[in-house]
Amino acid sequence: MSGTTAGDPTGRGAVAAVWRIESARIVGALARYTGDFALAEDLAQEALAEALVNWPRDGVPRNPSGWLLTVGKRRAIDAFRRRSALDEKYAVLARDLGEGGAVTGGGAGSARHGDDVLWDPDQIDDDVLALMFISCHPVLSKEARVALTLRVVGGLTSDEIAKACLVPTATAQARITRAKKALGAAGVPFAVPTAEERTARLGSVLNVIYLIFTEGSTASSGDDLIRFDLAGEAQRLARVLARLVPDQPEAHGLLALLELTAARFPARTRPDGEPVLLEHQDRRRWDHAAIRRGRAALARAEQAGRGLGAYGLQAAIAECHAVAPSVEETNWERIVLLYEALGRLAPSPVVDLNRAVAVSMARGPAAALPIVDGLAGSDLLANSHLLPSVRGELLVRLGRADQARVELERAVLLCGNERERSVLERKIADLTASR
Repeated sequence: MSGTTAGDPTGRGAVAAVWRIESARIVGALARYTGDFALAEDLAQEALAEALVNWPRDGVPRNPSGWLLTVGKRRAIDAFRRRSALDEKYAVLARDLGEGGAVTGGGAGSARHGDDVLWDPDQIDDDVLALMFISCHPVLSKEARVALTLRVVGGLTSDEIAKACLVPTATAQARITRAKKALGAAGVPFAVPTAEERTARLGSVLNVIYLIFTEGSTASSGDDLIRFDLAGEAQRLARVLARLVPDQPEAHGLLALLELTAARFPARTRPDGEPVLLEHQDRRRWDHAAIRRGRAALARAEQAGRGLGAYGLQAAIAECHAVAPSVEETNWERIVLLYEALGRLAPSPVVDLNRAVAVSMARGPAAALPIVDGLAGSDLLANSHLLPSVRGELLVRLGRADQARVELERAVLLCGNERERSVLERKIADLTASR
């Protein structure tokens, strides 16, 4: 048993750190043996609550994850006992736990991985993989998938999930509860899907991780442009997934996209949090280790020989930015071609809008404006600040200041992020000053 540290006199920091790293494995191991995903998640949460009481008092166990798992098993036994004193599962789990497995104070910390039949090193990856696919099961809504993934795979608390999803804590908790009930009602087993099912459902997992990262990289509302904790969690999940399904090129494509995008984070804001536009960023501040990791992941996706998917194409676009010495020296024509390919593979008004920006850089604003006008006429982005923001910038470059001001003012009204709004307001002020 180790004591608490001077920097964390309560021991709660140790609990949080261990939980963030090991929670998915603990939930997965418990789910595999109880056969009940919802029960396993509840058991793991009860073990976490017990750790928050015991560790500050008794010290951090020598084997923290083993301690949590043993407590979870004891709670499972209690649950089965309540269901039936003669329940077969209770007898099996009790026999596995053995006489010496009782947890008193911090004694569970001495449990060794080799003595713990639930903690089979050969099963850990499968358990985490099963958790990811269950959390992103198609029977759940998109919002429920995000919340449940952050909970059982990311190890986030209800408060953290609420902040990540920009909803009240009660709403986040309700989403998680409903998701677990839905999985139970649908009879979703705790198991790694077959290869065929895994391929069919991989897109759902990738999409959830992508959505989490997108909100982290440019927050839709609030005072911060980047939510580093949320983006970082998405990167961690993408790395886990790429290791767990190494034969899936889009898993590597998504990882490449996240690494290459996050590489620019250090230069995207000033010390006061104000955004720095791409053309003004100090590229020496970009995370070049992340760029190398991203390019390696992209190369892995390309090596499959099947052609890049939607995430791989976006990663290729991010790579163009990452290797360019400046905005002017960026290969904009290649970016235009990549956006055209992406538009055919995964049509989206946002893709078209980004293609318009690339066209404006490669061929001038006059060539890009018809693309943007076409999007404005279809109302596909009627409630987004992105469309009037881009249109306003094109009009500025074309010297149509009055029209540009109207577009930028509309963008300000639609923008929910305080930092992005301040950038738009500065552009309006610059237009006024130049009159």
